[in-house]
Amino acid sequence: MAPPCPWIPRGGVQVQNLSLTLIPSLPDDLASLILTFIPYSHHPRLKSVSKSWRWFFSSKTLIPLRRVLLPPSAQSHLICIFPQDPSISSPYLFDPKNRAWCPLPPTPCNPYAYGLCNFTSISIGSDLYVIGGSLFDTRSFPQDRPCASSSTFRFNFLDFCWESLSPMLTPRGSFACAFIPDADKIVVAGGGSRHWMYEAAGSRMSSVEMYDIVKDEWIPLDGLPRFRAGCVGFLVGHGDNREFWVMGGYGQSRTLSGVFPVDEYYKDAVVMELKNGGCKWRELGDMWDEGERRKLGKTVVLDGDGWDHPAIFMLDGHDIFRYQMAYNRWSKVTSVPRKFSDDTSVGFVALDGELHVLSLLNGVRVANCSRSRQQKKSATILVQIYHPRKKRWRSIITKPPFGHPINFRTAVLSTIQL
Repeated sequence: MAPPCPWIPRGGVQVQNLSLTLIPSLPDDLASLILTFIPYSHHPRLKSVSKSWRWFFSSKTLIPLRRVLLPPSAQSHLICIFPQDPSISSPYLFDPKNRAWCPLPPTPCNPYAYGLCNFTSISIGSDLYVIGGSLFDTRSFPQDRPCASSSTFRFNFLDFCWESLSPMLTPRGSFACAFIPDADKIVVAGGGSRHWMYEAAGSRMSSVEMYDIVKDEWIPLDGLPRFRAGCVGFLVGHGDNREFWVMGGYGQSRTLSGVFPVDEYYKDAVVMELKNGGCKWRELGDMWDEGERRKLGKTVVLDGDGWDHPAIFMLDGHDIFRYQMAYNRWSKVTSVPRKFSDDTSVGFVALDGELHVLSLLNGVRVANCSRSRQQKKSATILVQIYHPRKKRWRSIITKPPFGHPINFRTAVLSTIQL
């Protein structure tokens, strides 16, 4: 058994000047160790057991204690789901291993803004960030025209609350984003103001900037070679050899018959070396041939032990592809065992060395949700999980706590380890 930790109080837990024990007949050192091993997704429900449990599961030392005592594989690997505008609809944490849900409080509300979407969520340690997005502002004219957001929020799991950070220099949504671990910085690139309600409208941009977490400030970097929105970003390499990759997205648009706007999707990627605050961009060739696919699918990155380079996977319809850096091409890895009727409303995340594909089990098309009486209850979610090394599929079924069916086409997903 692990030795007693110095930050665990001895002789009882002090709550409102009353000495209360965590578990009767057990020393609090031992009781604290037992409770620490409970998955994080169960903590909200356990706070109501007693005052001492509420104090313990709300303590700022709990997450650091879990990181010290639990190996990474035993910690809680959670999917962060933002079903709608996080200022009016609470985000949730989903624990696939224990099939448990944990609600988070909404982000700070702006009385003039509503309908936030296309923002980016990224986790860094025990913090969860919500950056940018597209929304409607009642102070703008016309009011039905979406605009980009520059807001940056951080959820601190130690304090269990949101805080507002310095806004981005350029408002943007649907942009590439990556975290630089050793430098404690976040880099963002491209984006625009497009809202999901207007699929062919909105601005596009090429600006790039970096956020210093310690200083709480944004600084500009060299811009992308051309306008690029709806793109994805990730890091490649280590130390001084790090590179920031930006893939896919769309730039200019054309019209069919002079009436219907159609996006021109990119088939290439651009790369920036992260040296001395950023260098010039270099362009890679097309990643697929003409007619192979229309645009880049949902893309995730597996990085960690056992991977020489980040393993980049893409969900394209019912097929999963892996990016081959040496050839600048995508090769098929596997297909989803259980097909889904609406391939536009599918979630795709990388968690704990596995790929997770989330879809509605009942097959109801989200576009018709508002017309069905059954939509008062949330639809069941099917999670199909693929292990790239073992080349093996498994699946779980869960009932989310939402009061409405989730639309994975507009929902924002990220992951965190606690």
